[in-house]
Amino acid sequence: MNNLDNKRVLQEYQIKQMEEFEKSLPMKKSLFYELFDYLNDKSETVKCKHDFFLTNEFLKDKNVDIEKVLEFLQVNGAGCDCEVIFNVEEKFEE
Repeated sequence: MNNLDNKRVLQEYQIKQMEEFEKSLPMKKSLFYELFDYLNDKSETVKCKHDFFLTNEFLKDKNVDIEKVLEFLQVNGAGCDCEVIFNVEEKFEE
C-alpha cells in the first residue's frame, strides 16, 4: 500500500467511526451542542459541584430520556458537568 492508499483507508475508518458514534447518540446531535453551550455559559458563573446538576437542569427542558443521556455521558468520560465539557464535547469535534 502506498501513502495515498493509507490515507484513504484511514479516512474511511474515521468516517465509519464517526457514523457509529452518531448512531449511538441518545438525543439529537444538535441538542448536544446546545448542552455544551449551556454548560460553557453556566461554568462562567457557577462552580462545578462534581455532579450532573446543570446537565439535568438542561435535559429536563428538552423532553429526552435523561437516564440514557447520562449513561451515554458517563460511558464517554463524564462524571460531572465540567467533564461533559472537557471529555465529551471533544468527541463531537473529531
